[in-house]
Amino acid sequence: MIAELGHYALILCLLMALVQGTLPLIGAGRGDHQWMALAGPAVLAQFVFASFAFGALIYAYVVSDFSVANVVQNSHSAKPLLYKFTGAWGNHEGSLLLWIWILALYGALVALFGTNLPATLKARVLAVQGLIGVGFLTFSLATSNPFLRLDPAPLNGNDLNPLLQDPGLAFHPPLLYFGYVGFSMTFAFAVAGLLEGRVDAAWARWVRPWALLAWSSLTGGVALGSWWAYYELGWGGYWFWDPVENASFMPWLLGTALLHSAIVCEKRGALKTWTVLLAILTFSLSLIGTFLVRSGVLTSVHAFATDPTRGVFILGFLVIVIGGSLGLYAWRAPSLKAGGLFQPVSREGSLLLNNLLLAVACGTVFVGTLYPLILDVMGGGKVSVGPPFFELTFVPIMVPLVLVVAVGPLLAWKRGELAAALARLGPAFLAAIAAGLVALALNDWKGGFAALGIGIAAWLFSGVVIELAFRLKLFRVPLLESLRRAMARPRAAYGMSLAHAGLALLVAGTVASGAWQGEAQQVMRPGDSVTVGGYEVTLREVESVNGPNYTAERARFEVARNGRFLAELYPERRRYRVGGRETTEAAIRTTWLADLYVVIGEPDGTGGFATRLYFNPLVPWIWIGAFVMVLGGGVSLSDRRHRVGVPERKAALVREAEASV
Repeated sequence: MIAELGHYALILCLLMALVQGTLPLIGAGRGDHQWMALAGPAVLAQFVFASFAFGALIYAYVVSDFSVANVVQNSHSAKPLLYKFTGAWGNHEGSLLLWIWILALYGALVALFGTNLPATLKARVLAVQGLIGVGFLTFSLATSNPFLRLDPAPLNGNDLNPLLQDPGLAFHPPLLYFGYVGFSMTFAFAVAGLLEGRVDAAWARWVRPWALLAWSSLTGGVALGSWWAYYELGWGGYWFWDPVENASFMPWLLGTALLHSAIVCEKRGALKTWTVLLAILTFSLSLIGTFLVRSGVLTSVHAFATDPTRGVFILGFLVIVIGGSLGLYAWRAPSLKAGGLFQPVSREGSLLLNNLLLAVACGTVFVGTLYPLILDVMGGGKVSVGPPFFELTFVPIMVPLVLVVAVGPLLAWKRGELAAALARLGPAFLAAIAAGLVALALNDWKGGFAALGIGIAAWLFSGVVIELAFRLKLFRVPLLESLRRAMARPRAAYGMSLAHAGLALLVAGTVASGAWQGEAQQVMRPGDSVTVGGYEVTLREVESVNGPNYTAERARFEVARNGRFLAELYPERRRYRVGGRETTEAAIRTTWLADLYVVIGEPDGTGGFATRLYFNPLVPWIWIGAFVMVLGGGVSLSDRRHRVGVPERKAALVREAEASV
């Protein structure tokens, strides 16, 4: 009965989305406030129904209701409780329902907290959001109903893919979706702004919080996915330029550009049409990622579906949404008023260069990801575009970007002085040289390009510190005055500093782990030792153990350095009882400066086991840097200037107080 109620709730959700997507839009065009006012109740009702439907699916998983086909295909009674919860979105139908729920949540947030938005703009934003919901709800009900019944019901299910039975994968999809769907809000504001013919500083101020929330969520989602790939897949790496990995990375690149472009639009009233275009393209790339994951054109550990008929539906939806929004842009964008002028050497100029480099980098990833697919469809045969292509094309674009990020915040708005900014960055230049030389010395003077990358990371991190010291006038005024300036500094400025510092840590971790990784692959028997990264690693024993729904061969390794015992590591090779699928569980010892990574593989039949050992210098900095970037986004979001409606409500309170005197 719960499954049927969940299905009915989805149908009611679609009806509410239809109301939300049509009547308020018509009302905004006619100036009918009653019709525009329908958007709020419609989106709140849609959120209630979507929440009920999503809760019904989770309930079916938790109680192991094997009369529901989706539960049979992706669960098992012996599965741990956590993965019964997460199994609800560890599949195509459930993850689509999660997407719908988050979409309704964002609409409800606009309805509740966008009280200062102009009535017509708010109605149009919610209407666009409603039409997007119509597309996904129709897709779910027509091709991907998560509540289909089986009769008779089997006694047990087929279990969830073992690779997805992991805490990292429990939270990775929701974070990604909060990012993907969050950019639907910036898309809705862009389309609404084009319909209104109004894109100005106020519009950019309304867009920025949603862009920040989406960017922060997507950053966390991408980082969590790479961390999962690192410790779960057993290959010693964290990013393989897989097409589905790229599908999440491309909207992140353009979303980063959108954040910076919106700043120029808000502060200087410039780059209006460019900001609108970025908002459209960022969400368009989110939809393209959805197509890649769910269309069946890819075979990947990340892909949810292999049914081409679903891909046809999504492709049609893509054509309508992307084609329609770009057509509207081509029609309305030329009528938008031009913004303020600025010199190439200025804060605006640095942000524009930042945007251009991010857009070119995104285009490079786009071509490398989709070219093999398009060539295959056109009968050109199968080709592989892998890490070498991206390392040769993407990385050179990132180098000037990171260099500019350190300089831009030290330039003035409208017209800056490059020589003065570079002079202030003199200590950062010295820090970059020192860091590069230290990196070379620690690695036997090998890896010149990698040392350059470490130097660039040090340049950016030092630039962040120098810019903060410059704004606080450290050592130039009394300490109390610097503290006063620190207290008065906007939180968004601190958020920017944190995000840039996190990027520096991420760059250092990426460069060092890629260039100076140590690796040893061999067959080992109990008592054998291998040296990697200065560690002596000895295999002591391999024993059989039982998990809740798997059996495993668990190895015990002893780790020593210079004859001194340091730790024991316990990697596993698991075999799941249902389906017989196998996974590896790497054992990792981290010092926060490097990881020792150990994997046990197949037995050789003579008492030995295939083993892989990796020494990954600075690799923890990748996820520390990503965490700092997300923290920076959160700090920026807490800035009162990003709380939609604060200035207007404060002004209204002042007027009321004056009227009462």
